[in-house]
Amino acid sequence: MSSDSKTPSDFRPTPEQLALQEARRLKKSKKHAQSVQPSSGAVQQDKGQILPRVWLKVQEPHAGGQRFKLMTWNLLAQCLVRRELFPTSDCLKAGEREHMLYREILFPEADIICLQEVDRLEKLLPVIEKAQYKHIFAAGPRKKHGLLIAYRQEAFELRHEMVVRYDDMDVREAPIESARRGSSFRTKNIASIVALGRVDDPNSGFIVATTHLFWHPRYSYERARQAGILLREVLKFREEHGLSHWPCVLAGDFNFAPDDAGYSLLVGEQLTADQEELLTQSRVVHVSIDPSVPLTAPASADDEGDTDTGKKNAITNARTAQADDGLLSSDELVALFTGVERPRSAYDEGQRLLSTGESNQGVSRCGERLRLPNARRGAFEPEWTSYTHYWKTVLDYIFIIDPADQSSSVLSLLQTPKTDDLAPGLPKKGVSGSDHVSLATELQWK
Repeated sequence: MSSDSKTPSDFRPTPEQLALQEARRLKKSKKHAQSVQPSSGAVQQDKGQILPRVWLKVQEPHAGGQRFKLMTWNLLAQCLVRRELFPTSDCLKAGEREHMLYREILFPEADIICLQEVDRLEKLLPVIEKAQYKHIFAAGPRKKHGLLIAYRQEAFELRHEMVVRYDDMDVREAPIESARRGSSFRTKNIASIVALGRVDDPNSGFIVATTHLFWHPRYSYERARQAGILLREVLKFREEHGLSHWPCVLAGDFNFAPDDAGYSLLVGEQLTADQEELLTQSRVVHVSIDPSVPLTAPASADDEGDTDTGKKNAITNARTAQADDGLLSSDELVALFTGVERPRSAYDEGQRLLSTGESNQGVSRCGERLRLPNARRGAFEPEWTSYTHYWKTVLDYIFIIDPADQSSSVLSLLQTPKTDDLAPGLPKKGVSGSDHVSLATELQWK
């Protein structure tokens, strides 16, 4: 060994080697932090960029009275994602979407959150629990996704809860079960209803319901039936628990547009001739109700959503309904909604005020596109709440029902995106992780 050779104990790294070691250490540390972040309930900011949205002030609050913020959003369950349904999307993988979803859920700082198409609970729940929310989750039979209502634990406590299974609900008196149900399709859709009492006032609170109605665009009758059952059961739930003085909010993905019969029936508008015709065409009995119906198309293993990228969505595997099937006539459908308080839409009411009030704020609304007269309820709903390559429409709403001794005001609305922001279709990086637009409002009762 030469006199100038160095033993391992004599080794001293050069400044360049030290810098390289530190860079490697920082990279490894960052990678480790990112790997544990989701399990701790944190949102990765670099992966969670979404479209900035502002709150539109509709009215000044009154002195006193109850007020809260509520959000509703269909998350687009990961188990339902198909590339052929979203050909223009640049973020369909779970890892590309999840932090966008978390950020959009938490951004409005809502007191109550209603979510639909919720799956991957092991990822979502740590996020909302870290944000100090408690939750109720419910899913239809054999469904891989469901409904979730989250509420701020320092503000509310759960008093009562109920799940409405539309397939099992009667709409008339009849000796045969199928006739009592009056259903055209066994859809497995449900609603989740909760009574949330205020922590600071045991006598005050809210009834909150969220739902996801049947998806098929041609089944206008079935959605109208489900909407009527929802309204009936929410008000029944309120009365049975002695909470007639509590306001009700119905929020979710109703899968009908403001020009659909279901919307008109729910808010108390008269049915149009076109709506009557669509109801007539959709009074059918599907093979899921009557197994003897001959198949006219391959039975789909996935009845959760549209797989027809041609958008024709024809009714298949069904027969025309007969009198003894018990489907409701149009007059009977109207009667299902009559005699109860009719809900008001927070966005339709709030955007109407913004468009016609002193502030004269311009809003994006669907009325002109759907050719709805300004005076008709629904004309001032958002321009879009679902926007993809194959379907662009309004499906999501926040409806309000006041108790007899109180009246509500829409104080503010979360502004909905412009068409240019949504094109060419959701989900879209930097905009939204879902194919639906989230809605949020601040309400006050006095």
